[in-house]
Amino acid sequence: MHIYLGSDHAGFALKAVIAKRLGELGHEIVDCGPYVYDANDDYPPFCVDTAARTVADPGSLGIVIGGSGNGEAMAANKVHGARCALAHSDETAKLAREHNNANVLSLGARTSAEADCMRFAEIFIATPFSGDVRHIRRIAQLDAI
Repeated sequence: MHIYLGSDHAGFALKAVIAKRLGELGHEIVDCGPYVYDANDDYPPFCVDTAARTVADPGSLGIVIGGSGNGEAMAANKVHGARCALAHSDETAKLAREHNNANVLSLGARTSAEADCMRFAEIFIATPFSGDVRHIRRIAQLDAI
């Protein structure tokens, strides 16, 4: 599976760790930047690019990473067709896919431990959308906005 990754300076190191691990699991990783650490970078362009490339590649998923993951999720969700969910637990990572068919995951490198973020990413990628009618109906309502 193609996994698109984007971050800001706060998520830069975690992005590299996640890219390495997911690559080892057989996923094709596409780094959407930043490509060098810059403490003054701005996350919106990297997160928007990650979400746009994910939406344009059906069957792919994206992950955006920042300090808290909040701004990154907001930026990714500006892309039509992106459903980016912030995960802070195993359950939120699982439900993002299972109930919301999220295609982009947002992680907070300063708010969750590295091992937890890795687990959230693996859970997100491994969890299929349930396809339940109630969830399809709700996603359609979101898409109509």
